[in-house]
Amino acid sequence: MPNTLHSGPGYLKLGFGLIMEPGLRLFVLIPLLINISIFGLLSTLTLGQIGEWINQFMLWLPGWLDFLRWILWPLAVILVLAIVMYVFSTVANIIAAPFNGLLAEKVEERLTGQEVDGRETILQAIASFPRSIGRECHKLFYYLIFALLTLVATFVFSPAAPVLWFCLNAWMMAVEYCDYPMDNHKLSFKEARRRIGSQRSTSFSFGALVMLGTMVPILNLIIMPAAVCGGTAMWVERLKSQTPKLK
Repeated sequence: MPNTLHSGPGYLKLGFGLIMEPGLRLFVLIPLLINISIFGLLSTLTLGQIGEWINQFMLWLPGWLDFLRWILWPLAVILVLAIVMYVFSTVANIIAAPFNGLLAEKVEERLTGQEVDGRETILQAIASFPRSIGRECHKLFYYLIFALLTLVATFVFSPAAPVLWFCLNAWMMAVEYCDYPMDNHKLSFKEARRRIGSQRSTSFSFGALVMLGTMVPILNLIIMPAAVCGGTAMWVERLKSQTPKLK
Protein backbone atom coordinates (compact mmCIF):
# COMPACT_ATOMS: atom_id res chain seq x y z
CA MET A 1 0.00 0.00 0.00
CA PRO A 2 1.28 3.53 -0.74
CA ASN A 3 2.32 5.93 2.01
CA THR A 4 -0.26 8.48 0.85
CA LEU A 5 -3.81 7.61 1.90
CA HIS A 6 -6.38 7.20 -0.86
CA SER A 7 -9.52 9.34 -1.14
CA GLY A 8 -13.01 7.83 -1.09
CA PRO A 9 -13.20 7.64 -4.91
CA GLY A 10 -9.59 6.43 -4.90
CA TYR A 11 -10.58 3.35 -2.92
CA LEU A 12 -13.19 2.39 -5.49
CA LYS A 13 -10.65 2.88 -8.27
CA LEU A 14 -8.26 0.66 -6.33
CA GLY A 15 -11.05 -1.88 -5.94
CA PHE A 16 -11.53 -2.10 -9.71
CA GLY A 17 -7.82 -2.75 -10.05
CA LEU A 18 -7.87 -5.47 -7.40
CA ILE A 19 -10.67 -7.48 -9.01
CA MET A 20 -8.34 -8.02 -11.98
CA GLU A 21 -5.57 -9.52 -9.83
CA PRO A 22 -4.93 -13.17 -10.87
CA GLY A 23 -4.95 -14.49 -7.29
CA LEU A 24 -8.29 -12.85 -6.51
CA ARG A 25 -10.28 -13.67 -9.64
CA LEU A 26 -11.78 -16.90 -8.27
CA PHE A 27 -13.05 -15.08 -5.17
CA VAL A 28 -14.40 -12.25 -7.34
CA LEU A 29 -16.22 -14.63 -9.69
CA ILE A 30 -18.84 -15.96 -7.26
CA PRO A 31 -20.17 -12.59 -5.97
CA LEU A 32 -19.91 -11.26 -9.52
CA LEU A 33 -22.14 -14.03 -10.88
CA ILE A 34 -24.61 -13.54 -8.02
CA ASN A 35 -24.75 -9.79 -8.69
CA ILE A 36 -25.26 -10.27 -12.44
CA SER A 37 -28.07 -12.79 -11.82
CA ILE A 38 -29.88 -10.60 -9.27
CA PHE A 39 -29.57 -7.38 -11.24
CA GLY A 40 -30.57 -9.13 -14.46
CA LEU A 41 -33.66 -10.71 -12.93
CA LEU A 42 -34.87 -7.70 -10.94
CA SER A 43 -34.13 -5.25 -13.75
CA THR A 44 -36.26 -7.33 -16.09
CA LEU A 45 -39.10 -7.36 -13.58
CA THR A 46 -39.03 -3.63 -12.78
CA LEU A 47 -37.79 -1.90 -15.94
CA GLY A 48 -41.29 -1.22 -17.22
CA GLN A 49 -42.40 0.15 -13.84
CA ILE A 50 -39.72 2.80 -13.31
CA GLY A 51 -41.44 5.40 -15.52
CA GLU A 52 -44.71 4.86 -13.64
CA TRP A 53 -42.98 5.26 -10.25
CA ILE A 54 -41.43 8.54 -11.39
CA ASN A 55 -44.85 9.79 -12.53
CA GLN A 56 -46.35 8.79 -9.18
CA PHE A 57 -43.66 10.76 -7.35
CA MET A 58 -44.40 13.83 -9.47
CA LEU A 59 -48.13 13.52 -8.72
CA TRP A 60 -47.33 13.23 -5.00
CA LEU A 61 -45.70 16.68 -5.00
CA PRO A 62 -47.90 19.59 -3.90
CA GLY A 63 -49.50 21.62 -6.69
CA TRP A 64 -47.71 24.84 -5.78
CA LEU A 65 -44.46 23.23 -6.95
CA ASP A 66 -45.68 22.76 -10.54
CA PHE A 67 -43.57 25.69 -11.71
CA LEU A 68 -40.49 23.71 -10.60
CA ARG A 69 -41.49 20.60 -12.52
CA TRP A 70 -38.62 20.91 -15.00
CA ILE A 71 -36.18 20.83 -12.07
CA LEU A 72 -37.98 18.20 -10.03
CA TRP A 73 -38.30 15.70 -12.89
CA PRO A 74 -34.56 14.82 -13.01
CA LEU A 75 -34.52 14.77 -9.20
CA ALA A 76 -37.40 12.31 -9.26
CA VAL A 77 -35.41 10.10 -11.63
CA ILE A 78 -32.46 10.19 -9.21
CA LEU A 79 -34.74 9.35 -6.28
CA VAL A 80 -36.38 6.36 -7.97
CA LEU A 81 -33.12 5.00 -9.36
CA ALA A 82 -31.36 5.42 -6.01
CA ILE A 83 -34.06 3.52 -4.12
CA VAL A 84 -34.46 0.79 -6.76
CA MET A 85 -30.72 0.25 -7.09
CA TYR A 86 -30.27 0.17 -3.32
CA VAL A 87 -32.97 -2.50 -3.07
CA PHE A 88 -31.25 -4.50 -5.82
CA SER A 89 -27.89 -4.16 -4.06
CA THR A 90 -29.38 -5.18 -0.71
CA VAL A 91 -30.84 -8.39 -2.16
CA ALA A 92 -27.56 -9.21 -3.93
CA ASN A 93 -25.51 -8.47 -0.80
CA ILE A 94 -27.68 -10.69 1.40
CA ILE A 95 -27.24 -13.63 -0.94
CA ALA A 96 -23.55 -12.99 -1.64
CA ALA A 97 -22.58 -11.97 1.93
CA PRO A 98 -20.47 -15.07 2.78
CA PHE A 99 -18.55 -14.79 -0.48
CA ASN A 100 -18.09 -11.04 -0.09
CA GLY A 101 -16.58 -11.74 3.33
CA LEU A 102 -14.26 -14.33 1.79
CA LEU A 103 -13.25 -11.86 -0.94
CA ALA A 104 -12.54 -9.19 1.70
CA GLU A 105 -10.36 -11.69 3.55
CA LYS A 106 -8.30 -12.50 0.46
CA VAL A 107 -7.94 -8.83 -0.46
CA GLU A 108 -6.71 -7.97 3.04
CA GLU A 109 -4.16 -10.77 2.88
CA ARG A 110 -3.00 -9.50 -0.51
CA LEU A 111 -2.62 -5.93 0.75
CA THR A 112 -0.97 -6.72 4.11
CA GLY A 113 0.92 -9.90 3.32
CA GLN A 114 -0.50 -11.46 6.50
CA GLU A 115 -3.11 -14.17 6.97
CA VAL A 116 -6.42 -13.16 8.54
CA ASP A 117 -7.16 -15.00 11.79
CA GLY A 118 -9.83 -17.63 11.28
CA ARG A 119 -9.41 -17.52 7.48
CA GLU A 120 -12.08 -19.43 5.57
CA THR A 121 -12.39 -21.67 2.54
CA ILE A 122 -15.25 -21.46 0.05
CA LEU A 123 -17.02 -24.36 1.79
CA GLN A 124 -16.66 -22.66 5.17
CA ALA A 125 -18.04 -19.47 3.67
CA ILE A 126 -21.12 -21.36 2.51
CA ALA A 127 -21.51 -22.90 5.98
CA SER A 128 -21.38 -19.42 7.55
CA PHE A 129 -24.39 -18.26 5.52
CA PRO A 130 -26.81 -18.08 8.52
CA ARG A 131 -24.40 -15.88 10.51
CA SER A 132 -23.83 -13.66 7.47
CA ILE A 133 -27.58 -13.29 6.99
CA GLY A 134 -27.87 -12.12 10.61
CA ARG A 135 -25.25 -9.42 10.03
CA GLU A 136 -26.99 -8.27 6.83
CA CYS A 137 -30.34 -8.09 8.65
CA HIS A 138 -28.65 -5.93 11.30
CA LYS A 139 -27.57 -3.54 8.54
CA LEU A 140 -31.06 -3.58 7.06
CA PHE A 141 -32.63 -2.69 10.42
CA TYR A 142 -30.14 0.18 10.77
CA TYR A 143 -31.14 1.38 7.30
CA LEU A 144 -34.86 1.17 8.02
CA ILE A 145 -34.50 3.40 11.10
CA PHE A 146 -32.90 6.16 9.05
CA ALA A 147 -35.20 5.53 6.11
CA LEU A 148 -38.15 6.29 8.40
CA LEU A 149 -36.50 9.53 9.54
CA THR A 150 -35.77 10.44 5.91
CA LEU A 151 -39.37 9.75 4.96
CA VAL A 152 -40.57 12.12 7.67
CA ALA A 153 -38.11 14.76 6.45
CA THR A 154 -39.42 14.50 2.88
CA PHE A 155 -42.91 15.42 4.08
CA VAL A 156 -41.49 18.59 5.61
CA PHE A 157 -39.56 19.61 2.51
CA SER A 158 -40.59 17.58 -0.53
CA PRO A 159 -38.13 19.03 -3.11
CA ALA A 160 -35.22 17.78 -1.00
CA ALA A 161 -36.45 14.17 -1.09
CA PRO A 162 -34.17 12.92 -3.92
CA VAL A 163 -31.09 14.46 -2.30
CA LEU A 164 -31.93 13.09 1.17
CA TRP A 165 -32.57 9.57 -0.13
CA PHE A 166 -29.44 9.59 -2.25
CA CYS A 167 -27.34 10.69 0.74
CA LEU A 168 -28.85 7.98 2.95
CA ASN A 169 -28.25 5.27 0.36
CA ALA A 170 -24.72 6.51 -0.33
CA TRP A 171 -23.92 6.31 3.39
CA MET A 172 -25.35 2.81 3.56
CA MET A 173 -23.15 1.73 0.65
CA ALA A 174 -20.12 2.79 2.68
CA VAL A 175 -21.43 0.91 5.73
CA GLU A 176 -22.20 -2.14 3.62
CA TYR A 177 -18.87 -2.55 1.88
CA CYS A 178 -16.51 -1.37 4.62
CA ASP A 179 -18.16 -3.75 7.09
CA TYR A 180 -17.09 -7.03 5.48
CA PRO A 181 -13.44 -6.96 6.66
CA MET A 182 -14.54 -5.75 10.09
CA ASP A 183 -16.99 -8.63 10.34
CA ASN A 184 -14.11 -10.96 9.44
CA HIS A 185 -12.27 -9.61 12.49
CA LYS A 186 -15.37 -10.15 14.67
CA LEU A 187 -15.93 -6.44 15.35
CA SER A 188 -19.46 -5.61 16.43
CA PHE A 189 -21.67 -3.73 14.00
CA LYS A 190 -21.74 -0.83 16.45
CA GLU A 191 -17.94 -0.64 16.45
CA ALA A 192 -17.90 -0.95 12.64
CA ARG A 193 -20.27 2.03 12.34
CA ARG A 194 -18.12 4.06 14.74
CA ARG A 195 -14.96 3.44 12.72
CA ILE A 196 -16.66 4.21 9.42
CA GLY A 197 -18.12 7.37 10.95
CA SER A 198 -14.67 8.44 12.13
CA GLN A 199 -13.73 8.81 8.44
CA ARG A 200 -17.02 10.45 7.51
CA SER A 201 -16.03 12.43 4.40
CA THR A 202 -13.92 9.62 2.95
CA SER A 203 -16.59 7.03 3.70
CA PHE A 204 -19.40 9.14 2.26
CA SER A 205 -17.54 9.98 -0.96
CA PHE A 206 -16.71 6.28 -1.39
CA GLY A 207 -20.33 5.28 -0.80
CA ALA A 208 -21.68 8.02 -3.08
CA LEU A 209 -19.51 6.84 -5.97
CA VAL A 210 -20.59 3.23 -5.36
CA MET A 211 -24.21 4.40 -5.33
CA LEU A 212 -23.74 6.20 -8.65
CA GLY A 213 -22.09 3.08 -10.04
CA THR A 214 -25.14 0.97 -9.21
CA MET A 215 -27.24 3.37 -11.34
CA VAL A 216 -25.09 2.92 -14.47
CA PRO A 217 -25.99 -0.05 -16.72
CA ILE A 218 -23.21 -2.65 -17.15
CA LEU A 219 -21.13 -0.95 -14.45
CA ASN A 220 -23.73 -1.97 -11.87
CA LEU A 221 -22.99 -5.61 -12.66
CA ILE A 222 -19.37 -5.43 -11.48
CA ILE A 223 -19.65 -2.72 -8.84
CA MET A 224 -20.23 -5.11 -5.91
CA PRO A 225 -16.90 -7.00 -5.93
CA ALA A 226 -15.02 -3.78 -6.74
CA ALA A 227 -16.71 -2.06 -3.77
CA VAL A 228 -15.84 -4.98 -1.47
CA CYS A 229 -12.19 -4.67 -2.54
CA GLY A 230 -12.25 -0.88 -2.15
CA GLY A 231 -13.91 -1.06 1.26
CA THR A 232 -11.31 -3.59 2.39
CA ALA A 233 -8.50 -1.30 1.22
CA MET A 234 -10.05 1.50 3.30
CA TRP A 235 -10.11 -0.86 6.29
CA VAL A 236 -6.42 -1.65 5.86
CA GLU A 237 -5.35 1.98 5.40
CA ARG A 238 -7.67 3.93 7.69
CA LEU A 239 -9.87 1.79 9.93
CA LYS A 240 -7.89 -1.23 11.09
CA SER A 241 -5.39 0.60 13.29
CA GLN A 242 -8.03 2.45 15.32
CA THR A 243 -8.30 1.56 18.99
CA PRO A 244 -11.68 -0.07 19.82
CA LYS A 245 -13.91 2.16 21.92
CA LEU A 246 -14.24 0.96 25.51
CA LYS A 247 -17.71 0.09 26.72
